Amino acid sequence: MPRDRDPLVVGRVVGDVLEPFTRSISLRVIYTCREVSNGCELRPSQVVNQPRVEVGGDDLRTFYTLVMVDPDAPSPSDPNLREYLHWLVTDIPATTGATFGQEIVCYESPRPSMGIHRFVFVLFRQLGRQTVYAPGWRQNFNTRDFAELYNLGLPVAAVYYNCQRETGSGGRRR
Repeated sequence: MPRDRDPLVVGRVVGDVLEPFTRSISLRVIYTCREVSNGCELRPSQVVNQPRVEVGGDDLRTFYTLVMVDPDAPSPSDPNLREYLHWLVTDIPATTGATFGQEIVCYESPRPSMGIHRFVFVLFRQLGRQTVYAPGWRQNFNTRDFAELYNLGLPVAAVYYNCQRETGSGGRRR
């Protein structure tokens, strides 16, 4: 797919969160019964529970790390908490899913309060099983620095969705 038509480029995920990369593994993220596709809209009420994540590949001796971040926290116009870490799972065997991995940071459901937020799932191939430490806090996580620290290289897959506050919640401001 040409770079200028890649939804990760168009949605500024490549640039804000990731370096350009070539997808080499399938990654499926499913909330209840809705599969995430790049740029789709999901409401906070649809993403309360941890999604099912399916990882492709063919070698069961290969392991993957999954990172979920919000590069638009607390608001897209002032993302000073970029990137907010929503989920971190390591040691996911190929051809399985996140439930088979080691959850380092538990899933926190998105609750955007202002603007449209992007929620990005990034998959990295690990060199082998490894010990990964949970960061001390979720805000100002940096996916690039994390990948460099743990020698993960470029991502092998990524997908993102858009989410904004549910309409009708919170009432009118005076």
